[in-house]
Amino acid sequence: MSTVQLYTKYTRVWIPDPDEVWRSAEIVKDYKEGDKSLQLKLEDETLYEYRLDLQGNELPLLCNPDILVRENDLTALSYLHEPAVLHNLKVRFLESNFVYTYCGIVLVAINPYEELPIYEEDAIYAYSGQNMGDMDPHIFAVAEEAYKQMARDEKNQSIIVSGESGAGKTVSAKYAMRFFTTVGGSASKTNIEAKVLASNPIMEAIGNARTTRNDNSSRFGKYIEIGFDKRYHIIGANMRTYLLEKSRVVFQAEHERNYHIFYQLCASSSLPEFKDLGLTCAEDFFYISQGGDTSISGVDDADDFEKTRHAFTLLGVKESHQMTIFRIIAAILHLGNLEIQVERGSEACSLSSEDEHLKNFCGLLGVELSQMQHWLCNRKLVTTAETYVKNMSLHQVVNARNALAKHIYAQLFNWIVQHINKALHTTVKQHSFIGVLDIYGFETFEVNSFEQFCINYANEKLQQQFNLHVFKLEQEEYMKEGIPWTLIDFYDNQPCIDLIEAKLGILDLLDEECKVPRGTDQNWAQKLYDRHGSSQHFQKPRMSNTSFIILHFADKVEYQSEGFLEKNRDTVYEEQISILKASKYPMVADLFHEEKGAVPVTPVGKGTSKISVRSARPAIKAANKEHKKTVGHQFRNSLHLLMETLNATTPHYVRCIKPNDEKLPFKFDPKRAVQQLRACGVLETVRISAAGFPSRWSYHDFLKRYRVLMKKTDLAKNDKKQICKTLLEDLIKDPDKFQFGHTKIFFRAGQVAYLEKLRADKFRAAIIMIEKTVRGWLQRVKYQRLRQATVVLQRYTRGHLARRLAEHLRRTRAAIILQKQFRMLRIRRAFQRVRNSTITIQAFARGMFARRTYHQILAEHKATILQKYARGWLARTRFHRVQAATIVLQCYYRRMKARQQLKALRIEARSAQHLKKLNVGMENKVVQLQRKIDEQNKEYRLLNEQLSTLTSAHSSEVEKLKKELLQYQQSQRGDGNQLLSLQEEMEHLRLELERAHGERKVVEDSYMQEKDLLRKRISDLEEENALLKQEKEELNSRILCQSEDEFARNAVEENIQMKKELEEERSRYQNLVKEYSSLEQRYDNLRDEMTIIKAPGHRRNPSNQSSLESDSNNPSISSSDIGDTEDVIQQVEEIGMEKAAMDMTLFLKLQKRVRELELARKKLQTQLEKKEQESKKSQVIETNTMTSEQEDFAYNSLKRQELESENKKLKNELNELRKAIADRATQNNSSNDVQDSYNLLLNHLKAANEELEVRKEEVLILRSQIMKAAQQKEMGKNMLKERESIPSNASWPNSDRHVDQEDAIEAYQGMCETNRKTEDWGYLNEDGELGLAYQGLKQVARLLEAQLQDQRRKYEEEMEGLRNQLDAMQEELQKQQQASLQTLQLSPEVQVELGLQQEITRLTNENLDLKELVEKLEKNEKKLKKQLKIYMKKVQDFEASQTTLPADRRPHDSNMQVAVQRKEKDFQGMLEYYKEDEPLLIRNLITDLKPQAVSATVPCLPAYILFMCLRHADYINDDQKVHSLLTSTINGIKKVLKKHHDDFEMTSFWLANVCRLLHCLKQYSGDEGFMTQNTPKQNEHCLKNFDLTEYRQVLSHLSIQIYQQLINIAQGILQPMTVSAVLENESIQGLSGVQPMGYRKYISNSPEADTSYSLDNMIRQLNTFHSIMCDQGLDPEIVQQVFKQIFYMINAVTLNNLLLRKDVCSWSTGMQLRFNISQLEEWLHGKNLQQSGAAQTLVPLIQAAQLLQLKKKTSEDAEAICSLCTSLTTQQIVKILNLYTPVNEFEERVTVAFIRNIQMHLQERNDPPQLLLDFKHVFPVSFPFNPSSITMDSIHLPASLNLDFLNKV
Repeated sequence: MSTVQLYTKYTRVWIPDPDEVWRSAEIVKDYKEGDKSLQLKLEDETLYEYRLDLQGNELPLLCNPDILVRENDLTALSYLHEPAVLHNLKVRFLESNFVYTYCGIVLVAINPYEELPIYEEDAIYAYSGQNMGDMDPHIFAVAEEAYKQMARDEKNQSIIVSGESGAGKTVSAKYAMRFFTTVGGSASKTNIEAKVLASNPIMEAIGNARTTRNDNSSRFGKYIEIGFDKRYHIIGANMRTYLLEKSRVVFQAEHERNYHIFYQLCASSSLPEFKDLGLTCAEDFFYISQGGDTSISGVDDADDFEKTRHAFTLLGVKESHQMTIFRIIAAILHLGNLEIQVERGSEACSLSSEDEHLKNFCGLLGVELSQMQHWLCNRKLVTTAETYVKNMSLHQVVNARNALAKHIYAQLFNWIVQHINKALHTTVKQHSFIGVLDIYGFETFEVNSFEQFCINYANEKLQQQFNLHVFKLEQEEYMKEGIPWTLIDFYDNQPCIDLIEAKLGILDLLDEECKVPRGTDQNWAQKLYDRHGSSQHFQKPRMSNTSFIILHFADKVEYQSEGFLEKNRDTVYEEQISILKASKYPMVADLFHEEKGAVPVTPVGKGTSKISVRSARPAIKAANKEHKKTVGHQFRNSLHLLMETLNATTPHYVRCIKPNDEKLPFKFDPKRAVQQLRACGVLETVRISAAGFPSRWSYHDFLKRYRVLMKKTDLAKNDKKQICKTLLEDLIKDPDKFQFGHTKIFFRAGQVAYLEKLRADKFRAAIIMIEKTVRGWLQRVKYQRLRQATVVLQRYTRGHLARRLAEHLRRTRAAIILQKQFRMLRIRRAFQRVRNSTITIQAFARGMFARRTYHQILAEHKATILQKYARGWLARTRFHRVQAATIVLQCYYRRMKARQQLKALRIEARSAQHLKKLNVGMENKVVQLQRKIDEQNKEYRLLNEQLSTLTSAHSSEVEKLKKELLQYQQSQRGDGNQLLSLQEEMEHLRLELERAHGERKVVEDSYMQEKDLLRKRISDLEEENALLKQEKEELNSRILCQSEDEFARNAVEENIQMKKELEEERSRYQNLVKEYSSLEQRYDNLRDEMTIIKAPGHRRNPSNQSSLESDSNNPSISSSDIGDTEDVIQQVEEIGMEKAAMDMTLFLKLQKRVRELELARKKLQTQLEKKEQESKKSQVIETNTMTSEQEDFAYNSLKRQELESENKKLKNELNELRKAIADRATQNNSSNDVQDSYNLLLNHLKAANEELEVRKEEVLILRSQIMKAAQQKEMGKNMLKERESIPSNASWPNSDRHVDQEDAIEAYQGMCETNRKTEDWGYLNEDGELGLAYQGLKQVARLLEAQLQDQRRKYEEEMEGLRNQLDAMQEELQKQQQASLQTLQLSPEVQVELGLQQEITRLTNENLDLKELVEKLEKNEKKLKKQLKIYMKKVQDFEASQTTLPADRRPHDSNMQVAVQRKEKDFQGMLEYYKEDEPLLIRNLITDLKPQAVSATVPCLPAYILFMCLRHADYINDDQKVHSLLTSTINGIKKVLKKHHDDFEMTSFWLANVCRLLHCLKQYSGDEGFMTQNTPKQNEHCLKNFDLTEYRQVLSHLSIQIYQQLINIAQGILQPMTVSAVLENESIQGLSGVQPMGYRKYISNSPEADTSYSLDNMIRQLNTFHSIMCDQGLDPEIVQQVFKQIFYMINAVTLNNLLLRKDVCSWSTGMQLRFNISQLEEWLHGKNLQQSGAAQTLVPLIQAAQLLQLKKKTSEDAEAICSLCTSLTTQQIVKILNLYTPVNEFEERVTVAFIRNIQMHLQERNDPPQLLLDFKHVFPVSFPFNPSSITMDSIHLPASLNLDFLNKV
């Protein structure tokens, strides 16, 4: 390939430019040999003639093909030279906003001066575990490569970060350390990673300052070693510092600042603890105000100071030490403000003792003021004979003061570094380490002094190490591939290093001059001229005798020798140090004492040479006047130590570039960039790579890329290597341009570009042929379409003309007809008008004459009427006047008569005769009253006689009844001696009950009437409320009609937001559960460790240890008490309000219990009604089926007597037990064992009480049955017919009436209570039976009366509540009406918002009201439960007694022996085991069980077996057994899951079993809500005694933990497959192309590291997961949630990888990706998982694939992209567009203008700022209730489980 072939028309070249450094141009005319110039066209379309140097034969540098622009690795460029590197960096930085680029082994980082969202924790996890060349360049990729090599090669690593001030070195180092602390987090939870990160703000505060180039420039170098153990977890760290810029403490240039800590302390001086420091604002202190502005825009010094103090605290620095540090810093500020006074007539100086700053300085450091005042102005001279004290000049005093300030700050800096190292030090053995070197880059200023000299010296050493390392890597690569090795010439800077550090070099001459008593900078400079004047790297400036120039590898630097000696000596007088050593503050004195020894040696990893790592600052030894070791000597030693450390590690290089000096975001200055690229060695790396074979392709990729250039015969061969050789030998004639290695092909620079040109030409020729054919076909199709269209147009035109002619003829004929009709109509209308006018005139004339006659008659009639009324009025007026006068006369006369009569009556009243008339009436009344009293006395005597008669009759009747009773008892021979008394008692009871029922009926009727009225009123209110709601809905609909689209959108968004909040709440709750599980796991680990420490031998934990102790903060509530909410509340009060407030589990349990009790109450009411109906039916049947009276009666009486005897026996045992407990408790109150036994006896006492209650109920039921049997017996035989006083038909009133069982029970209980209160009432068959019956009757009456009063009170309360509710509803209605009126006056947006707020408020109030209602209903729940149990036991015992009584008993068998028979029952679905067999049960069923052992049985068999064992414990009412079994089960499952933490099958198996056990506890809990799908048989298997709601909550938590473990296992298996299978897998062969690879790519694509997966592998793994979960009986809803989570992980990992990889962002990858996603969607459809939501999680990935395939040119395309990519954020869309890379030249890149257009369209979105998805996000899981159709009695126990000790019940 000749030069003429390269420099042809349309080829682009680079030409130098004074502004842009390099500028691209296009060749207009082909170049021919011998041409003196090239004809070029610049980018602005101007022509330019480029002159060629024929002697040097230097043609302009060629541009790379467009396909290679924006490459991640500069070494992948075909033409490797400076303009190509600069252009690639510029395009990536400005157009794509990429700040990182690889250049071989170097990561080039350009400071963006802007926060970018690429450093989140998601990005760390995305780069973790990835190959370095697979992902986009990033500091995390370099850190991951170092971490991976450390683990793989077991060799220590180093990351060397260098660059100019302001280039971002410190930030890059911080991000690298953050990566290590995140990926290699401490396993011991010692928070060491937080301490490592906490050292950054401290070091920035004391070692960083603002310079003219950087606001946060590091003025020292540091090397941080992060130590790792054998498992590669961080165990500690160590820091070494280099060359602190001490001169900045006393001097700053313009626009610069001192170290940040000074300004931070001044900004916080107003704090109370800093009042004693005497600080004010920063402008008041000389040392920190020399640069001018003391603040930095955007920086809050006070806030940074708080961060610094927090970091000190985190690193364990005591508060007293912190205060001492701040005192020393404040003292330095006061030292700089000392006023030095010069004495007149001499050079002597002095300090005033009244100087406030001097007092503050001495007071803060704790030294004597007089001594410090003296020795700051004087010095001591020591000779062999004597010692002199000499005054110092002003210049010397200032220098001594500044030296002291610098020395104090340097010692404080070293002390802080040492304490940071102590805090980061660990006693664990270090296995390996990764060092991060943050060191200053090459510096050149207008004035360069000693600091710049040392910095550039260090960079010379580092550049030499870098060059050697790059050369070594190139040599190893060539030798590995078998390429002939040729020597590559590279720049060696060893002569420059020798000039500085060799014998008699610059440093040696400087130290020698420092030893001379009167050495000066000028003398030292002259020695340099004499010694090194002839050196190639040393020059003398023409215009200066005190400066010198060194030719560094980066640039020439001129140094001013002034100040070199002083800075190198770093002189501090011994007298001043002695004063500081005598400080009263120990820390201040310790700073200046001699160091006893060096820091302990840091161990290095295995396989490397051991290096003694010690402090970078050697021990300081005091001398008479100055320290022995100079600064230059110390720096050279520390630098040699650093180089030894770096040479013993594998280095990784990060070169930071400062794009501009103005610190503007994303502005690129080419001149500054080229200067830094040359200085940092990037261009040297490029030159070394270009000198060899920079382009390298694997045979497979080369064949895949350039197969279009091959022949069919060559492609038929199987040997890829031979095919490539044949092709290259045909295309490239020069064999030196390429070499064949073992696995790769190596190309010289420019050869890949030539191959790309040939490939493009081949494609261009093929495209021209395709275009020619397609265009011809398109023109033919177009012609045929036009011809066919023309024929159709002609046909339609002719038809149109014909139709138009016919239409014209029809219109002409119609017009004639219309004219004829119109003319006729016009003449007819004229005649009608004339005729109508004539008739009208006649009518008006006749009417006028008639009206005139009428008006005349009317006027005459009105006049007559007026005369009539006037005459009548005059007559009536005259009559009224006469009448009034007559009445007046009558009144006067009558008044006179009345006065006369009144006087006569007054005279009569004063006479005695009148009084006598009045007394006559009173005597008559007295007589009448006396007669009444006599009549009442007679009536009273009559009643007394009747009462005595009745009493005698009653006594005779009683005697008669007693005689008859004795006769009847004798006749019955003792068998039925109680029958008559029971019958009489029953009769009286029936009468009283009848009366009570009557009263109750009246009350119920009144209650029902009131209830009906209330219901009617409520229904009216509901109707009114419904009308109001309808009006409200109409108003809302009107409001919504005003802005339908906007409101609908807002409503949908708010609904989605509420759903998201609900999901987030569930997610937070489950995250808490997850954190709790991790804490529990940590607690178990610590407990195991403590067990091992305490007892080295094997120790077994007790099997019944409760896991609930760690599951909640409150003590476990007994299951027997859970049903009663009041007991739970009381227990919470006992625990304490503070603890109860923190117990979220108890709160959730109570809240859930409220809902369950409401359902249970309704259920109990329905069951109670059913039982009452069944009992009534059974009693009706019983009255018709009783046939053998005497036998049944005898049997029942005997059974009653037996039960009563047992009852007495139990009472006696109970009393004895209580007495024994009391005696023993009083004797042994202080013993814990006695307390345990006391608790045990109390449990027995509780069991005895329960048994006693059962016995009482049995006796009660039997007695009621005896009374019923006696009643029916009397009715059957009519035994009392002979009694004349009682009719036969009325002997047993109400005998045919049904007696309610509950009333009978209550009567009997009242009778028993009366029996206990009275003394010796005796049994019913003894004397006093009637009295006993009477007392029982009274008790029943009282009970009924109390119930009626209680009911009446409840009804009144209910009425009052309904009235209040009615009032509240009316008030609420008024408020709603007012709110609606106010709302209508607002804007639509505010209306919707107010409506939502009001709805939320209403729902909240309703919720509170419901809670109050539930609390009221809770009190009645327990009572209803007890009544239900009594009724159930009554019915069951009654049925059992009916079935056990033989129907064929005979009268002569009355003396048979009583024996209670047990009926043999079938298997009831319960399993019994002994307490000691519980560990065996857990071991066989949980711990040692394998899923394969029960694969052929019922799914979730262990869960069913455990529940059957639990049912038996509930059946026998054993609370301890239930608690122990559930606790052991939970602990066993946790132990198994901990053991098999990475086994998907085992985890899925126990998730299915735990869920099934949870479903069983719900299905058989007895709650009506869970029993809707139960069969009657399953309802019989419900739990009877215990409510296990609390354990259900614990099992729910355990299910969540198992689910999260299952997800982690599945993600751990699928995550390594995801990128390879979904993103990189070529399902459509030959679609994607291959791009050139750089150094990182082909290093990471080594054969041994190739682990690729296909999509089929992933689908097979998904099938495995699905089959395992389905076979083990996991609920389908949970399976769906599992795959939704898995597919979200697949989406997140793939999309994150896509966002971080430039090589996969192409059209072909989008096509492949869309096809692979469709395969996954088909898999979901095939497994019936469409409803799981898994497909929806892939939407962002689908949209990303579509974005890669869409057209990206016009504004319409931008709108289409914005409307399509709704699930992608703005940053993700822009990132993909920036990463989009065409595979072929014929594809176009996305322009910057198009990306800006996209950003403008997406400005309205409020997307989160993060770029990557959180692939560790877990959706909140729910476990819906899924009842089983399997009954407990149908389950078979396989023999393989070894559960023979379980007995079926």
